[in-house]
Amino acid sequence: MSDDQSRAISIIAFIGSVFSPWYRWSGRKDPENHVCINVATYGPGGRFTMTDRGRSALRLTRDSMTVGPSSLRWDGDKLIIDINEMGAPPIVSPVRGQVVLEPTALTDVELPLTPDNTHIWRPFAPTARIDVDLTATGWQWTGHGYFDANFGTRALEEDFSYWTWGRFPAADGSTCFYDAQRLDGSTLSQAITFHSDGSAKKAPLPPKAQLNRSLWAVRRETRADKGYRPQQVMNMLDAPFYSRAMVRTQLGGVETTGVYEALDLRRFRSPLLKPMLALRVPRRASWTF
Repeated sequence: MSDDQSRAISIIAFIGSVFSPWYRWSGRKDPENHVCINVATYGPGGRFTMTDRGRSALRLTRDSMTVGPSSLRWDGDKLIIDINEMGAPPIVSPVRGQVVLEPTALTDVELPLTPDNTHIWRPFAPTARIDVDLTATGWQWTGHGYFDANFGTRALEEDFSYWTWGRFPAADGSTCFYDAQRLDGSTLSQAITFHSDGSAKKAPLPPKAQLNRSLWAVRRETRADKGYRPQQVMNMLDAPFYSRAMVRTQLGGVETTGVYEALDLRRFRSPLLKPMLALRVPRRASWTF
């Protein structure tokens, strides 16, 4: 998220591309045959890229992950992401350049999202600085960054019906909220404050507060001080089952703007969505380095 809140970028590296219809149609038995570096830029001239690639495109080392023409690698205490992707229809154009993420510190926090540990959230660097340098005009900026990972041994829709997540900058780090409804009727509600030195502690949960529904009418709610109504600052990604947005809320009497997501897995479970997703997520099975 840029310091002036006019632009943002999200980058997700998948081994087993959970939102890919091709991975779902394959039976999800071979995650390394469905890999992807999904890049989306938000703001003037924003683009969305998500190409499902086969195992020949994947290379892994201790400090790097390469998927076809794009890669992530650690260089000392910096994560360097080289991007060379093609935007999805209807705007098919290159998205190229480099993003450097520098955490203030790394955490040792892991949060199981289910009692049997089939899904685990690992917030490696909840607070970081990013330097974005893409080839497109205006896409050279610095801002507030974040780096995490999710690990799972079952499909999301097999365990959850709905979840929301948010990360909001604080005076000395960041606060994250995770709220989930599981298919068995149980719930997860967690707030964690991360300090800039990497230390973390559970935080009191402010009350839930409603956001307006997304353009696809996805239900949205986050956390805020009692009586405060959060507002969307920027619509980042809007899908029939998913919403990502820049949201302003108030925590402990202080307004803060962060990144928020809502995921409706009941909708995602519908087989009618998969052909729609295939139009935005092309499959490229082979790759030669």
